[in-house]
Amino acid sequence: MTEPQDIWLVANPASGSNDDDALNALSDRCERAGLCLTRKIAFPDEDLPTPAELDAAGIGTIAVFAGDGTINALVTALDGWGGAVLVLPGGTMNLLSIRLHGPRSSEEIVDAVVTGDARRVRLSTVRCGDHMALAGLLAGPATAWGDVREAMRDLDVPAMVGETVEAVSESTEGAHVHCSEPAAGRAEGYPLLMLTPEDGNFSVKGYYAEGIVDYARQGLAILRRNFREGPHDDLGNFTTMLATSDNGTAIPLLVDGERQDGAAQLRFTLGACGVDLIATGAS
Repeated sequence: MTEPQDIWLVANPASGSNDDDALNALSDRCERAGLCLTRKIAFPDEDLPTPAELDAAGIGTIAVFAGDGTINALVTALDGWGGAVLVLPGGTMNLLSIRLHGPRSSEEIVDAVVTGDARRVRLSTVRCGDHMALAGLLAGPATAWGDVREAMRDLDVPAMVGETVEAVSESTEGAHVHCSEPAAGRAEGYPLLMLTPEDGNFSVKGYYAEGIVDYARQGLAILRRNFREGPHDDLGNFTTMLATSDNGTAIPLLVDGERQDGAAQLRFTLGACGVDLIATGAS
């Protein structure tokens, strides 16, 4: 880049590492690099922009400094737009940022963009009905631990205690989920499936535990979103898969960390992101 470029920025003040100091530091770094933040949008208090709004303002790149859930909402809102989204790590785990940039910080990502070490990509996604996961999708009763994480983020101690009790109950007593088409994994199913989009397919892991202590440990791993700590089966890589509840009840979902409604049977398919994302570093 040799000339300043106007961009817009979406940020979520409730995201894990997205406080005022971090946002101000990012804004200063962008300005020094020649990325002029002509508009800052605080989501969800302010509406996300539409493709028409961005085009009317002459904006070809919009940055998002937030967690995976906010990024998902923005990418979904911009489906079909001709510009590109620059994902910056402003959440707790930043799984999508890692997928696009590796462990780079926001400052390193900005530097890579302005020096030309960047490219536009269309990532694979996991789709389930109207839902799209860019970083990952969880299915099963153990997703109840996501509510504990939200209470922790809001520093709501009474809610955290209540949600923890509920999460343990759901994890141990909730209807297990089966990979039924194609058949894979344990006959008794799993309290949690993790689907992760990759190039050309999505991987599926089934998480299990033998008792309440193991379920609690698994729940703590879910809170940290470090799922690989728990015992699991690698069920393989798929482009489509049918999951079924073992008693006909709806299967709860976490899509890029956000709770969504499911059904007793869920068809997961490989999809593609509907807008270009900016990736940096080696392809």
